[in-house]
Amino acid sequence: MTTLSNPSPILLPPPLGGTLVNRVRRPGPDFDPAELAGLPRLELSDRSYADLEMLATGAYSPLTGFLGEADYLSVIEHLRLADGTPWSIPITLPVSREEAAQSTGRVVLTHGGEPVGWIEVQERYEGRKGFEAREVYRTEDAAHPGVAALYAGGEVYLAGPVTLFEVPRGAFPRHHRTPAEVREVIEARGWRTTVAFQTRNPIHRAHEYLHKVTLELVDGLLLHPLVGQTKGDDVPAGTRVRAYEVLLERYYPQARTLLSVYPAAMRYAGPREAILHALSRRNYGVTHFIVGRDHAGVGSYYGTYDAQEIFSAYTPEELGIRILKFEHTFYCKTCGQLVSPRTCPHGSEHHLVLSGTRVREKLRAGESLPAEFTRPEVAEVLRGAYTAQG
Repeated sequence: MTTLSNPSPILLPPPLGGTLVNRVRRPGPDFDPAELAGLPRLELSDRSYADLEMLATGAYSPLTGFLGEADYLSVIEHLRLADGTPWSIPITLPVSREEAAQSTGRVVLTHGGEPVGWIEVQERYEGRKGFEAREVYRTEDAAHPGVAALYAGGEVYLAGPVTLFEVPRGAFPRHHRTPAEVREVIEARGWRTTVAFQTRNPIHRAHEYLHKVTLELVDGLLLHPLVGQTKGDDVPAGTRVRAYEVLLERYYPQARTLLSVYPAAMRYAGPREAILHALSRRNYGVTHFIVGRDHAGVGSYYGTYDAQEIFSAYTPEELGIRILKFEHTFYCKTCGQLVSPRTCPHGSEHHLVLSGTRVREKLRAGESLPAEFTRPEVAEVLRGAYTAQG
């Protein structure tokens, strides 16, 4: 397992098709609300609403809408769209049979009862949920959060191009940027190479080590935490974002780092989701993407480095982004620094490693986290949040 693979700079590749998808239609003089009168309506789940934003803003380029049946089956079987383009997870719109029967032509999409966009329905087809679960999540176990969400959705999938009326800036408007807006920041700062880091957890010292090693090789870091739907015991997005803010303010070079939220829902698909995360970060203008141990994993469903090995299914040219593979890093008490198995000769008894469960237990008890594990400012944010929860 390589710590860093061929770190020489590469030029920013365009997303497939040459330009970002842009299917956002902001209400303005050309928008007549009467266009929506009499059209069928469909209420979106939080997950589908997040997918709508990712599709419409170009984060999921080259997709322009929810997948049709041929692409759906090809992605499941071959990790590619029907035309051969790399894609790893089906982005679908599941509905009930009753909703499917009423969804023809242009259908208004609502969230919280308010119109947020529309879909031009071109196909309606049966989801192969058992097949999808086995291939995408590697299990049919409903205890897996991604499989549970799959089973909870409707039996029929609607397919077709989508339009989003307005980008929802959500709970973090200061950090919520579309792919085009992130690209503008990268260009304005003159970054020829940019590395992205995906996280759904608070950053600890091992993460910081990866960031700073990589910043020795590239121009800028996009810290891109996922703030869409996650499982119930994950640290809430608001707490995580505040922890990122205090960390970046005090320990990172401001001119070379950018905090911007990633509004996708978490699928916990391990290796397949690592590919999705890399391809979508390419659309944000990023040239390099960090993949560490058990990326997007949950429980013991995936091997420690499966998410790194799966990228061998593609050539670097067709991915359009360079994957940086890191081994597990940790603090060694004897080395007196952050290390990896490649650089530390000492046994596990010398290492400081805290599981997520143990971290949560300490926080709920109001205990301090070791400074070797996380910065004290981050620990204070986390401890305050957990203490407030009681």
